[in-house]
Amino acid sequence: MQELNKKFYKIGDVSEILGIPESTLRYWETQFTIIKPRRNKKNIRYYTPHDIEIISKVYYLVKEKGLKLDAAQAQIRHNRDGVDKRYDAIEQLKAIREQLVAFQKSLDDLFPEVKPD
Repeated sequence: MQELNKKFYKIGDVSEILGIPESTLRYWETQFTIIKPRRNKKNIRYYTPHDIEIISKVYYLVKEKGLKLDAAQAQIRHNRDGVDKRYDAIEQLKAIREQLVAFQKSLDDLFPEVKPD
């Protein structure tokens, strides 16, 4: 996930950051009590970086782990610390993988394979 520098993000920004359709974000808001973006007088949603982190965890449980919504809710409700730890570990592993891939690309650029004729 990219670094979040702003205090608030609109739903379109969150959709783009996480790669989740806006309709899914709206639906998850109705299904998960932990997703509570702020709203202004015009009822426009404003998500904090903390809100985006929570949505990322829901995404991890539902899309990556394959849990149904009620099972994901139960995991969050009854094992929040465990979910947080697993999510953080997965995110760290993804970051390490990105660094390794970038390192491999740098090595490939420095030492291109010489193909014999």
